[in-house]
Amino acid sequence: MTWLLGHVDPLDPSFVAAALTITFNPLYWNVVARWEHKTRKLSRAFGSPYLACYSLSITILLLNVLRSHCFTQAMLSQPKMGSLDTPAARCLGLALLGVGVVLVLSSFFALGFTGTFLGDYFGILKEARVTVFPFSVLDNPMYWGSTANYLGWAVLHASPTGLLLTVLVALTYMVALLYEEPFTAEIYRQKASGARRRS
Repeated sequence: MTWLLGHVDPLDPSFVAAALTITFNPLYWNVVARWEHKTRKLSRAFGSPYLACYSLSITILLLNVLRSHCFTQAMLSQPKMGSLDTPAARCLGLALLGVGVVLVLSSFFALGFTGTFLGDYFGILKEARVTVFPFSVLDNPMYWGSTANYLGWAVLHASPTGLLLTVLVALTYMVALLYEEPFTAEIYRQKASGARRRS
């Protein structure tokens, strides 16, 4: 990590913007989704939990576009690393992007639209926990696929800045999961408890 910091200017405005968008995005969707779960105000405002979930998903997608743009601009504004600017590294970058795309897309298809975009916080619950690929081989494959995409993008650009920002992406997701996993588990525990009481 110290070696990476020697190649990066963390005070560069584009680096700061990238770091802010990386840390803000999971904070935003967790705060809004928990607020919705507690109050149901978005569902009431939109007249439907589905419309509310779709509206949140649009903001999440737009924020992710902004995050990716800021990440790329931060890489382009700082020097490349010669030892990464090789054909072998470019192949590794493409492979990481391939793995990331497979994990993200297969997660999306397994979860469905509302499952991907926090539908359970809106009361749109799955019948059971998803266990098909890629969930059969990896917990939280959407987050790790996204991290692999950023890592691949950084390696393709031979960018120490991108590598450091990818570490921040991974750490941010790990912190988000500390809050998301127990909360989601509790939502489904309450669902199971309610089903048992009704039977």
